Amino acid sequence: MIGKLIRLERIINRESGRSIIIPLDHGLTMGPIPGIENIRQTVAQVAIGGVNAVLMHKGNIIAGHRGQGRDLGLIIHLSGQTQLSPTANDKVLVCTVEEAIKLGADGISMHVNLGAENDGQMLKDFGLISRRCEEWGIPLLAMMYTRGPKIQDPFAIENVKLAARVANELGADMVKVNFTGDAESFAKVVEGCAIPVLIAGGEKAESTSEILTNIKMAMDAGAKGISIGRNVFQHDDPARFCEGVAAMIHHNATLEEAISLINGVV
Repeated sequence: MIGKLIRLERIINRESGRSIIIPLDHGLTMGPIPGIENIRQTVAQVAIGGVNAVLMHKGNIIAGHRGQGRDLGLIIHLSGQTQLSPTANDKVLVCTVEEAIKLGADGISMHVNLGAENDGQMLKDFGLISRRCEEWGIPLLAMMYTRGPKIQDPFAIENVKLAARVANELGADMVKVNFTGDAESFAKVVEGCAIPVLIAGGEKAESTSEILTNIKMAMDAGAKGISIGRNVFQHDDPARFCEGVAAMIHHNATLEEAISLINGVV
């Protein structure tokens, strides 16, 4: 469908076939944490850095719309739950595909926690949203995690492989999963999934070098980009950090070159 292809080109770099997506949806879960107190300012910083798209909830669209400067793809997130909930892993739908389209979305995202007590309902919602996205010709990014009583290690290769494959099986156009820790194991995730695989960033990393090393290993394994929030918007200089990441993902810069760019050496 031509509509979906056009929208995908607003999210994925045409030349590299890769994408840098910055999720800014954390406020619904955790409140105005550092880095996203001022959404307009955060969006401006990552735009300067050369990312492909931002991801947010429907209520922040007006605040995030810049009206000037470099354009960005917009992905509207349909799932939510607060950290105060006794069932925090059970994501519920808080927006519709039609609402997102009316708000100008180039893409849709939703979150599923496999292993949560209510994962059956989340999978049912996934199937329904996937169908609506196909009807409207709008790309769907699935955020897939394994979290719940039976999950001992959410980064284990078998868990991440399953999470990616579920997204593939249910009709997503891209999937975001945990990085498994090394290129060799993550290559198995990519091999078992026919749609572009992006890595999540998770909690704030101890250093810039740590998160960039993970990104480099994931790209070497065949990942098609990143969907990283806190390690971007909580960086001391989000714009420069994004510049370094963009150089590595879209222009095949080395890890050392990316670090030098972020540190202002080159």
